[in-house]
Amino acid sequence: MGKLFAAAVYTALLVGANATHADIASLREGDMKKLVVHTEPRGAATEVTFETASGGTATLSDYAGKYVLLNFWATWCAPCREEMPMLSELQSSFGGEDFEVVTVATGRNMPAAIDRFFAEIDVDNLPRHRDPKQALARRMAVLGLPITVLLNPEGLEIARLQGDADWSSESAKAIIAALLAQPEG
Repeated sequence: MGKLFAAAVYTALLVGANATHADIASLREGDMKKLVVHTEPRGAATEVTFETASGGTATLSDYAGKYVLLNFWATWCAPCREEMPMLSELQSSFGGEDFEVVTVATGRNMPAAIDRFFAEIDVDNLPRHRDPKQALARRMAVLGLPITVLLNPEGLEIARLQGDADWSSESAKAIIAALLAQPEG
């Protein structure tokens, strides 16, 4: 059923079906049914700073112009450990000029612990950003981990998923493909 579903979605995209943010709700199957798709985009914390792996700072506005799958996680979070390789696969499949998976360890996550976490799960294509004072997490109303927020190219929240999910599933890939297939403007 999954392959048939994916084939139908990709075929529809190829013949010019343009998914709106609300339309992606119809693509949710399995774990993706937990994805809450907003009827209207919501403001995000585009100017709140967080730490980069190199010790600098960044903001969500640094990702303007592309869809962002923003994942809040922690080194002690077992579901985060399960989910991170799937986020890595999604980044491998879609990451680039128009889409990026951005991971932010929120709370007390030391850089060495983050490095060990990524090494143990064999993930090397995701950022190791930190939000040690939880400023970004608080501003974005993150309650519990993991939380994944989908931002549009303007930096506005269009969907949110609480808890872990299979981000490498056909449904997740169909949702991202549908968003990326939308015409600009």
